[in-house]
Parts: sequence; C-alpha cells; structure tokens
Amino acid sequence: MCAINGASGIKEALVREMNEATKHRGPDGSLVRLGAAYTLGHNRLAVIDVHKRSDQPMASPDGRYVIVFNGEIYNFRELRKELKHKHHFVTDGDAEVLLVAYSVWGEAMLSRLRGMFAFAIIDNEHDEVFLVRDQIGIKPLYYSLEGGGLFFHLS
Repeated sequence: MCAINGASGIKEALVREMNEATKHRGPDGSLVRLGAAYTLGHNRLAVIDVHKRSDQPMASPDGRYVIVFNGEIYNFRELRKELKHKHHFVTDGDAEVLLVAYSVWGEAMLSRLRGMFAFAIIDNEHDEVFLVRDQIGIKPLYYSLEGGGLFFHLS
C-alpha cells in the first residue's frame, strides 16, 4: 500500500498536504518532486525493494520520465528480463520496470502488464502525464480537472 499524489504546475505546498493526508498508506518514506509542468508526491510502503534507491517519485536516468506508482506488477521479473538489453537496472523493484517499459513501448506497455496498479508517468520532454489504473480498478485512482489543472491521488 502506497499513496500517489500529483498536480499539474508547481504546487509543492498542495502536494505536500496531499502526502500528509495519505501518509498512513506509506510509512516508509514521503517525497515530493517538482518539474517544470508538474508536482508529484509519493508515500511509500517498501515491500519488494526496501532500499532507498527505489524511493519515488523515481526518474529515468536522463530525467525525461518520472513515475509515482502504487500496486504490484506480478510479471515484472519477466518484463525486466525482456528489457535488460535496453537498460541497466539499479533497483530490484517493479516501479523501475514500469518506467523503462514506458520509455521503450509507450502506452503499448499496458497490454503486457499483469497486476493491480495505479501510476502516473510524466514525460518532461512533451509535458505530458500518462495516468493509469488497472482494468478492474483494484487500485482506485481519483482525478479532477479544475481551473485548467489536473489533480490526482490514490488513497
């Protein structure tokens, strides 16, 4: 159980408030990351890779993509094997696999995922947000479009 929070634009105070309100979902760490067109927050419950290297929001090595993720990708080890020739993995968790899968396959990655999840991936190059939840909605994702902005959280 983790919590993901985010907003378009630079809204650090708001996302920190969202993290505070959802801290019960992730007692192992709380981080906020600012970008030019977004603010992401994450409260972490460390399960698969408990090392700090798996803290989120997590960025790709070139900084283009940033992810906040909650859930479990059951087939992440198989996906990792398929992607290992494209990326040197530094974590043992599924969040990094999602980040690399998106950078390689884009939205087509969704057909390969098995699990329960909600995540947001920011593309800094195109100022885009890829906001996803599993097909059944086991990990509910709430979002709002208000005043020209996007706000989201999983609680």
